[in-house]
This record gives sequence, C-alpha cells and structure tokens, in this order.
Amino acid sequence: MILVTGSTGLTGRHLLLRLLKEENPIRAMYRSEEKKEKTIAFLNSQNSDNSLNFQLLNWFSADITDIPALTTAYQDISTVYHCAGLVSFDVRDKKKLRKINIEGTANMVNLAIDFNVKKFCYMSSVAALGEELNGKLITEKSPRNKAKTYNYYEISKYGGEMEVWRASQEGLDVIIVNPAIIIGSGNWNSGSGQLFTKIAEGFPFKIPKISGFVSVKDVVNAMVLLMQSKVKNESFILTNQLLSFDEVTQKIAQALKTSPPKYPIKKWMLYVFWIWQSLGYVFGGKKDITLHSIRNFYKISNYNNSKIKRFIDFEYTSIENAIQTTAAEFLIEKKMD
Repeated sequence: MILVTGSTGLTGRHLLLRLLKEENPIRAMYRSEEKKEKTIAFLNSQNSDNSLNFQLLNWFSADITDIPALTTAYQDISTVYHCAGLVSFDVRDKKKLRKINIEGTANMVNLAIDFNVKKFCYMSSVAALGEELNGKLITEKSPRNKAKTYNYYEISKYGGEMEVWRASQEGLDVIIVNPAIIIGSGNWNSGSGQLFTKIAEGFPFKIPKISGFVSVKDVVNAMVLLMQSKVKNESFILTNQLLSFDEVTQKIAQALKTSPPKYPIKKWMLYVFWIWQSLGYVFGGKKDITLHSIRNFYKISNYNNSKIKRFIDFEYTSIENAIQTTAAEFLIEKKMD
C-alpha cells in the first residue's frame, strides 16, 4: 500500500488521481474534513468515464507531528509520498515551520525505517536550494550562501531535506523533488491558485518577479516515474520555464477572459504596503509582504532542470497548456459555487 501525506493539497490531490489511475491501493492522510471533501469532489470531477476505483482509496486522519497516529498510518505501507508541509513567510510561524517541516519530516522517515518501507519520496521546494554567482544556473548541488539571511520557510525546507538525507544514510531509499512554482487546479486561496483568484477579482498590478514555473501534472509524473524506477538517493529540480509573473498573469487573464493587470508595481509602493501592513501586524494581522519578499520581487533565480532527463525518460509539458486547463477548471468550480 502507498501512503500519501498532504493528500488534500494541490500536488497531493493530483498525485491521488495519478495513483488511482494506476489502480494502486492508497492510504491518504488528511487533517481537514473540509479539504478532504473538496479533494473528493475534485477526484469525482476527473472521473467522467467512471474508470477510477475509489475502493482503493483509504482516507486516514492524522498529523505528521502525532507519532502514535502516524504509527498506525504506517501499517502495511510499502512506499511513501511525503507532500505535507507548511508554507508561511510570517515570522510568527517559525516554530510551526520547524515543527511541521523539520520535525514532522523526521517522524516520517524514522517510521519509514522502522516499518521497512521500500522507497520514500519527499516533496521539497526550490526554496531549499543553494545559489550560484554571475547568473549561472542553480543546480541540485549549488552551495548555500553562509553569508545570506534565509527566511524561516527556506530554512525549514532545507532542514526537512537534511532529515531525508540522514535517513538515506540509515538505509532508506529516498527521492527528493524540488519543484518551482506549481500551476494546477484546486486550492484557489493558497499558492499559485491565488493567482487565478486574484486575476478573476481584477487584481490591477503587474508583478515584476521572475521565477520558474512547472505544471502540477509534471511534478506528479516525475515523482511517480522516479519512485517506480531504480533511481534512489537523488534530488531533482522540477521547473519548465523561467517566466515573469506579468507574463503568467497575462496568460491567466486571457484564459479567464478577463482584464489583465495594467499598472506596474513600483518598489516604493511595496515599501508603503509593508509599513501599512506592519502596523496591522502589531495587532495580530497577517503579514503577506516582508522585507525579504520585497528583495525577492526583483531577484531572478534560474534553474538547471536537465538532471531528471539523465535518469528517466521525462519531458515537460507546456506551461501555457497548464494555465489553460487550470483556468477552465477554475471557471467550472466558480459556476458551481
């Protein structure tokens, strides 16, 4: 049986779909009943030909920080896809980030060793990678800059990877994937899903940031193919194209048949918003913009995505197609609301 954590997230739900199509028995871990029901609705929407056998899907309520519950979840498990994690850039979440992304991952690999799991896949992020100078492409082996101040999310994802590599030294066969920004349907109020929501609501500002983008179907395909292969104890960057957010939001607006952002956002505007937001933060408000994120708005990180092609037969799909498909599913869901 296959264990999937984070099964109600963007990647998790698409992974469940892929594994069900291959008729694999799955234990899907979740924490929120609401997200579970939305994931079930997503799976049903992808089952127009009634080919999916939902009897293969065993839902299991557990938290990766709860070792007794995890111990039960690991019964009869042969392979693990660990997609659960916390994404936050709020400094108030630094303890949560450590608890979930580092300690939670340590729990997962420790139990995988205890239960003699055959293979373990950890979904990390490009946020855990190092850097290169002079515009060189970032690779899986790029060194981390000791002089750089990393945010707590970056630290926690790197720490999670260290737990997985430690487990590999103790005999667990592992795969790590480092996706860039993932484009796919679902979870419209978090991650890249927010782009579709914001553009549909008429977000007016052009975002200058340039980053890597990848389709969720490519991420899932890479994970499954790597887990089914003989490849072990390797990490892989997953990104298709380096695009500006302006290009991506223009394509999203076109796919949604709505007006694209019109006004370039200036750096001084970001600092004004940061100050205004910081005042609310003192009284418990949310802090979406930080000084670190402002600096990252104007930073270009380009990645070498060629390693995976040397290990398995793999090709990336079009980001434009991913945007079109995601936009179509967004419009369908909004009509049903």
